[in-house]
Amino acid sequence: MRNLRWQILIAVGGLILVVGLLAGQSPTTTVSQEQPLIGGTHTEGLVGEIIRLNPILASYNQVDQDISALIFSGLIGFDSRGNPIPDLAESWAISADASLYTITLRDDATWHDGTPVSSDDVIYTFSKLQDDDYPGPSELQELWNEVTIIRLDDRRIQFQLPESYAPFLDYLTVGILPDHLLRGVTAGELIDHPFNLEPVGTGPFQFVGFLVEDERITGASLVAFDEYYGERAFLERIDFRLYPSPQAAFEAYQDGEILGVGEIEQSTLSQALTEVSLNIHTARLPRIGLIYLNLQHAEKTFLADKVVRRALLLAINRDWLIQDALGGQGIIPVGPIMPGTWASVEGLTAYPFDPIEAERLLEGQGWELPAGAAPGTPEFIRTKDEQTLTIELIHSPDPVQARIASDVKTYWEGIGVQVNLLSVDDDAILEDHLIPREFQALISELNLGQYPDPDPYPLWHDSQSETGQNYSGYSDRNSSIWLEQARTNPDPGRRAELYRSFQYRFQDQLPALLLYYPTYTYGIDVQLQGVSIGPLQQPSDRFRSITAWHILARRGAPITATETTES
Repeated sequence: MRNLRWQILIAVGGLILVVGLLAGQSPTTTVSQEQPLIGGTHTEGLVGEIIRLNPILASYNQVDQDISALIFSGLIGFDSRGNPIPDLAESWAISADASLYTITLRDDATWHDGTPVSSDDVIYTFSKLQDDDYPGPSELQELWNEVTIIRLDDRRIQFQLPESYAPFLDYLTVGILPDHLLRGVTAGELIDHPFNLEPVGTGPFQFVGFLVEDERITGASLVAFDEYYGERAFLERIDFRLYPSPQAAFEAYQDGEILGVGEIEQSTLSQALTEVSLNIHTARLPRIGLIYLNLQHAEKTFLADKVVRRALLLAINRDWLIQDALGGQGIIPVGPIMPGTWASVEGLTAYPFDPIEAERLLEGQGWELPAGAAPGTPEFIRTKDEQTLTIELIHSPDPVQARIASDVKTYWEGIGVQVNLLSVDDDAILEDHLIPREFQALISELNLGQYPDPDPYPLWHDSQSETGQNYSGYSDRNSSIWLEQARTNPDPGRRAELYRSFQYRFQDQLPALLLYYPTYTYGIDVQLQGVSIGPLQQPSDRFRSITAWHILARRGAPITATETTES
């Protein structure tokens, strides 16, 4: 199961609700505590169309993912630091070799039609991911085809893996489907099944119908599920309205049609920041913008020198790059594992922008400038042993990626590196350059997917350097050993130690130049209280605290705080 994770295809944000302040100059201070009330409707604008409200078919449509996240629930959930927490599963047990996972369902979960949740629902759902006609990601199907699913009883299911795989809990987050409504329906038949437009789930909200105008679906309406096994939501209803563009969704907020804007993109951010009634929440996404360097290039052997790679990174003003190309919607990376998670290193610091140090490093490695050459002139190119410090930098024609490439070219040429830019269509970047390793330097964006477990094995293990996703050709035995052990050891503490060692090693070796973590920005009206958004694995994770969101509230009984004096 060496290629179970698929990941080619990022200022940790979130506002904290201040619920009370007990302080004052007098010995006793009395305040009233706000108590949320059940009731009220939240209306949110989404960009796109509803295709299928089905959790195993929503991979490619963000609108479907957002709505399905409230209708369906998975066996396992994750907190903001990526730690697994119970959802439909009451508990789980993992064998010592991380190859056997036993799940026990909670006994109070029911479907929105009142039917109790059982093992049969779990088996049906994951067996669809094994079907030959499953239309989702092929890598996910390959994973599940190696898993044996065993029904132990009505509430217990066992997953047997062919080998140790510690990140497996991540794959149990998918929303569960009802066997009693879909039994016998294959994954292929699910594509056009009426269930996708009449979904029945187990989540905090249940589907009640579509919003329709001129015989066209313009949204969907959900109501709170009174029998939800978790905390009953304060909001009584959520209406999702569909818009053709981010600008149209934002204008709908300005016109009072909606209270939330599903995503505020760079094009509307400046306008949104002027809206005093709109709270802006920003969180990093699990993606990394980076420059792959071909460490095994036959001619550009200097790319295998970590000192040269460090100089190339120090020469890039990543803060300005984020402002210029991303409109400020990103943060400077500190490593290949997302910050703020259980596996990240808190003390790791990002490389600074230091072109003077970059020049010093290059000169120390023998890369000299011609005597009298001035910056900005054709002669301002470093050479060593008759080799010119020249790099071809491949990038997508996407305006953001093209702008990044232009900025990088400017920075590198400022330290005496000649840069030739090559714009290549997105499809060709993967097939013609990354996979065959036909590149010198290449700008890309790693999508680390919807799973919080980092598992960097497919990206940086030496076994993946020729035919896998280790496109830089990074070959470091220490890193590889740590990555091997981390994906086979079920102990979270030990895994965290291994990943920390890997991150420090990555920081030293720099097999790729990390440029930014992109961020997701969400706008929601000040009427909505209790909204808390932390690091996201996918945009629909903004609903993680949905049951605490509220519009209605009352002042409760006063709370008295008495000042104490040390004696």
